[in-house]
Amino acid sequence: MLHALFQYLEQNYQLPGASLFGFLTFRAAMAIILSLLISTVYGKKIINFLKRKQVGETIRELGLEGQKQKEGTPTMGGLIIIIATVIPVLLLAKLHNIYIILLLITTFWMGGIGFVDDYIKKFKNDKEGLKGRFKILGQVGLGIIVGTTLYFHPEVTIKEEAVALPVAQIEMVSTPTTVFSPEVKSTKTTIPFVKFNEFDYSNLITWIGPKASDYAWLVFIPIVIFIVTAVSNGANLTDGIDGLAAGTSAIIVLTLGIFAWISGNIIFSDYLNVMYIPRVEEITIYIAAMVGALIGFLWYNAYPAQVFMGDTGSLTIGGVIAVIAIAVRKEWLIPVLCGIFLAENLSVVLQVAYFKYTRKKFGEGRRIFLMSPLHHHYQKAGYHESKIVTRFWIVGILLAIISVVTLKIR
Repeated sequence: MLHALFQYLEQNYQLPGASLFGFLTFRAAMAIILSLLISTVYGKKIINFLKRKQVGETIRELGLEGQKQKEGTPTMGGLIIIIATVIPVLLLAKLHNIYIILLLITTFWMGGIGFVDDYIKKFKNDKEGLKGRFKILGQVGLGIIVGTTLYFHPEVTIKEEAVALPVAQIEMVSTPTTVFSPEVKSTKTTIPFVKFNEFDYSNLITWIGPKASDYAWLVFIPIVIFIVTAVSNGANLTDGIDGLAAGTSAIIVLTLGIFAWISGNIIFSDYLNVMYIPRVEEITIYIAAMVGALIGFLWYNAYPAQVFMGDTGSLTIGGVIAVIAIAVRKEWLIPVLCGIFLAENLSVVLQVAYFKYTRKKFGEGRRIFLMSPLHHHYQKAGYHESKIVTRFWIVGILLAIISVVTLKIR
């Protein structure tokens, strides 16, 4: 919005300073500052509003130290994250950009599902919240929207290095190092730690026949659905102790911001031999706003928490992370970058599967962990939650560094 306004003022009135809004880095810096201000200044007002509406967390007795003291802490704090992210994006991003549109849809879609879940828990006195099948249905629905858009939309393209171009075309290029071919639709993605690191999803079905690649969407869309569902559930499970989900997510989102900026910059993508994705750099504005919102939310969510994000926040964060990773074609990095989410997910799956198996075999269920998700295992083992959170953040930073290093290590 402001980008279009200041572009108009620059072109027609040569307003001093108006050209700054044409620079991505300036708009990203403004986005993170604005989101920080909104989340910290107005976050307190939202928390007080939730208190007045008695939107307090109901705590189940799990035998964890300090758990009952959290009773009555306002939940639905994910509203702070959503508001502090969306407002800077609406003001500073190019709203016609397909990636920005897709991320806004994801935010409202997953935020809506999470809000309904939190609302049912609090106001309908149903501790289970929204039925699991409806959550899955919502996640699958978003996956279909995202997958269909990324596959069919004409502005979702890549540019590849031209192996051989006519001499006349080469002479038209001002910088001599690398020549890129025109934009093309592609289902190519990036595989980490592999020398020839590009993989085309259409290769999964080309063995059927010469024209089978035209139906690559039959493979691509289900993969997108799986990723959106898995990552959003992983973020949801990670939201269990003060500051864990928000801090871990901020690290992941910031790392994805590096990938988005590089992938959308023709110079750096060429230098690092990374797939060049036109227009994807605009995601950097959204990422900057979300990082600011998450850090601002941590101001109130750090131990002892004054507010919980609830499913309103955790499902939104997970959905956004999944969509960004797919958009910048780094979804195969998710097991590394989102290793905390993966560990939380696996701990629950393994615990439930092993419990059912041993109950069937021995007549009584046995457990791998003291409690799942994983962070509760460490709580049960006697670690203070602030120590658990800090160590999980450290692991998250290490995984982020490894993810960034994959740009060169193949």
